[in-house]
Amino acid sequence: MAHFALLDSNNVVTNVVVVDNVRLGDDPTLEEARGVAYLQAIFGEETRWVQTSYNARIRDIFASIGDRYDEVADKFITDRPRPEDVLPDD
Repeated sequence: MAHFALLDSNNVVTNVVVVDNVRLGDDPTLEEARGVAYLQAIFGEETRWVQTSYNARIRDIFASIGDRYDEVADKFITDRPRPEDVLPDD
C-alpha cells in the first residue's frame, strides 16, 4: 500500500488516501508517478498529489491534513508536536 497526500494551491494537505500496490506496478522508481496518474484519473487532472510514507521513509514525516509540503526541501512540514517533543506526565 502507498499513501498519497492531496495538496491545495498553497501546498497544504487536504486529504490523505491509500493506493493499492496493484495500481503501482513492480518498478519502485515509477510508483509515485503511477499513483499520481491513478488518483488524477479518479479525482481530476487538476488535482495535485504527493506520495507520503507511513513509516516516514520519504519526505520526513507521514503527511496529515493541515500539514504543508515544502517543494524546495521535498518534505512535509507539520506544526504538530512529535512524540519526542512532548514532556511526559509525572
